[in-house]
Amino acid sequence: MIVLGVDPGTLATGYGLIENDRGRLTVLASGCIRNGGRISMPQRLKRIFDALSEVITLHHPDEFAIETAFYGKNAQSALKLGHARGVAMLAAVSQNIPTQEYSPREVKRAIVGNGSASKEQVEYMVRVLLNMKSSPPRYDVTDALAVAMCHLQRRLSMHRSGSRSWKSFLSAHPDKIASTPRPLKR
Repeated sequence: MIVLGVDPGTLATGYGLIENDRGRLTVLASGCIRNGGRISMPQRLKRIFDALSEVITLHHPDEFAIETAFYGKNAQSALKLGHARGVAMLAAVSQNIPTQEYSPREVKRAIVGNGSASKEQVEYMVRVLLNMKSSPPRYDVTDALAVAMCHLQRRLSMHRSGSRSWKSFLSAHPDKIASTPRPLKR
C-alpha cells in the first residue's frame, strides 16, 4: 500500500509518499511545494493542486492522508490553511483516492507517543522509524511523512481488530459504546 501524506499550507505544502510492503516502510518520494508571498492566493492554490496532481499521477498512491487545521486565534490564517487543505484534498478525490484527515495531536501521538510533541521530536522519530540517513530539509516534509505514517498505523490497528470502519468496529465491539445517560427526574 502506498500512502500520500500532506502537511498543507499556502506558502509551503509538504508531501511524503510511503510504501508499506508487509510492514517495511519505504519513502518513495517527498518534497515541499513552495509559494512566494508575492504570488496571488489563486495562483498559490493552483500550484498546490497541480503539483499534488502530478505526484499522484507519477506514484499512484492507494490512499491520501492530510493534517487537519488546528484552531488558532488568527481567523485569516485558518481560512488560508483551509484553502490549501481544500485543493490538496481535491487533487486526491478527483482521482478517486480515499482520503482521511488527522489532527496534529493524533499525528504526534502516533509517531512520538505524545500529542504535545515538538516539531524536533517528530522529525527525529520520523527519521528513525523510516531509517533515513538525514532529515528532510523542512519540517513541512517531516510532518507530511508523519501524517502518512499515522495513517498506516491507524489502518494496521483497524486491520488487527478486524474492522474496516468505525461502524464495523462498533458492531463487532458493542461493549465499547458508551450509553447515553438518562435525564434526571426532578
